Amino acid sequence: MTDHERLFGTAPEGLWAAPGRVNLIGEHTDYNEGYVMPLALPQTIKALVSRRPDRLLRLHSGHEPDAEPVTVDLAALAPGAVPGWAAYPAGVAWALAEAGHEIGGANISFDSDVPTGAGLSSSAALEVVTALALNDLGGLGLPPETLARLSQRAENDFVGVPSGILDQMASACCVAGHVLHLDTRDLGRRHVPFAMAVEGLRLLVVDTRVKHAHADGAYAKRRAECEAGAAALGVPFLRDVDHDDLDAALTRLTDPVVRRRVRHVVTEDRRVERVIALLDAGRARDIGPLLTEGHASLRDDFEVSCPELDLVVAAAVDAGALGARMTGGGFGGSAIVLVDEDAAEATGTAVREEFAARGLAAPRVFEAIPSAGAQRIPM
Repeated sequence: MTDHERLFGTAPEGLWAAPGRVNLIGEHTDYNEGYVMPLALPQTIKALVSRRPDRLLRLHSGHEPDAEPVTVDLAALAPGAVPGWAAYPAGVAWALAEAGHEIGGANISFDSDVPTGAGLSSSAALEVVTALALNDLGGLGLPPETLARLSQRAENDFVGVPSGILDQMASACCVAGHVLHLDTRDLGRRHVPFAMAVEGLRLLVVDTRVKHAHADGAYAKRRAECEAGAAALGVPFLRDVDHDDLDAALTRLTDPVVRRRVRHVVTEDRRVERVIALLDAGRARDIGPLLTEGHASLRDDFEVSCPELDLVVAAAVDAGALGARMTGGGFGGSAIVLVDEDAAEATGTAVREEFAARGLAAPRVFEAIPSAGAQRIPM
């Protein structure tokens, strides 16, 4: 008997998976309708699902193996009605219903190897795997970008986190061996080959295993500061500020904090353009300095880094890495490091030694392998 059968008394009808992600470049640009370049990780959240004859969702997390499943009444779904982790899949069911899609009850057992709290979008993976499973079982026929939009709405309006679309689109739409060049304004996208092995490169993820308390509310504050900057400049979004006009635009901003936020977003959009040009030219090695430049902007202008993330970047670059930067929302979580293949192990060791020298817990280091987006998996 499987765990799903033990929990719910019925065999699962299918298995679905959705990946976590890292963002190569383009941080805090998605809610400014700018450009991003994420890649999906091999680490996924998996969902075994069986249909129910009633209007209940029963949800179980492999992270809480001894806990009873959370029961959610589809007829009573409303923002704020479901606490904790179950709000994310419940929010997806709510968003589907709000969009006019009829779904029935389901038993869902989740299991995950996406590190939580590491800035690798475990919440988006949880939303997307739920959306895909309910879409397939209900025969809704919704395309991946629609599932991503609905998942984002679940996070924004049901859970109450004002995230952009980057994480959900990465989890739903990425292609193995590629990074996703995404225009978050219209969801125009292109899958760009990212064959690092051809150039003898590795992209490492360093999970600092820390999350600072002041991250609470900081994301929403940064978004509000960006909106204030756009309003002061008379544009709908900071995406609409031309990089060539940035210096002139900054002189029109009287608030020094807003000025720094604007400078990060506009220069970060330009960094995405520069990275895509280098990848198109087969020069992946040359994107390293742009990663490090992006980290400095996130640290100094957007002020979302933290000492542990700064330590990863400094230690990696000092050890000979081609470039490094924090990835994700910030205030902890993970950084990415671009290294020559033969220097990967030594770079990871150097970072761990720096953490140990400062009395910090050892970070988790693993390779980011560009992987496939959400999919149904044969059982």
